Amino acid sequence: MIWLVLGVVLWCAVHLLPGIAGAVKAGLVGKLGRNGYKGAFSLAVVASVALIVMGWRAAEYTPVYEPPEWGPHLTLLLMLLAMLLFVAANRATRIKRIIRHPQLTGVIVWAVAHLIANGDLRSLVLFGGLGLWALIEIPLLNARDGAWKKPDAPAIGVELLGIIIALAAVAVIVFLHPYFTGVSPLAFQRP
Repeated sequence: MIWLVLGVVLWCAVHLLPGIAGAVKAGLVGKLGRNGYKGAFSLAVVASVALIVMGWRAAEYTPVYEPPEWGPHLTLLLMLLAMLLFVAANRATRIKRIIRHPQLTGVIVWAVAHLIANGDLRSLVLFGGLGLWALIEIPLLNARDGAWKKPDAPAIGVELLGIIIALAAVAVIVFLHPYFTGVSPLAFQRP
């Protein structure tokens, strides 16, 4: 479990650093240069993901609460919403006119979805930790970036393409999920 905790803490620290300690980031950019800082940031993110994967696989299943029977069904619906938000973060979309940070909001939805379907300790650490990070990150980014200028609405075809991409991504994730996690999101069974 320690590797999972360290991975989540490293992920959160690396991502929160610019918002909480802008002077530290500026000092690192001054020492490493912009590209050096980006490289160090990327290495830290990769290391955090590696720690999370190792920690997840090594952690024993320790039940904390009993998820509701309908949890996995709601999780699939919430994952579609999360994927729509992830796709919206990198495209022109009407969602950006409603939600300032769709990717971070998608992380929150992803985390809640998984906490509804899973009631074990490692799920609380991973999904709870990353969901909490996203909740903290949003106001930090808002304070850093100032007033929100909403983008123009794209053409309806662009919007529909985003929905198609999100649906395709969910299908791929559902297919690959058992290979990465050992759990099929369509099994609707608990370990």
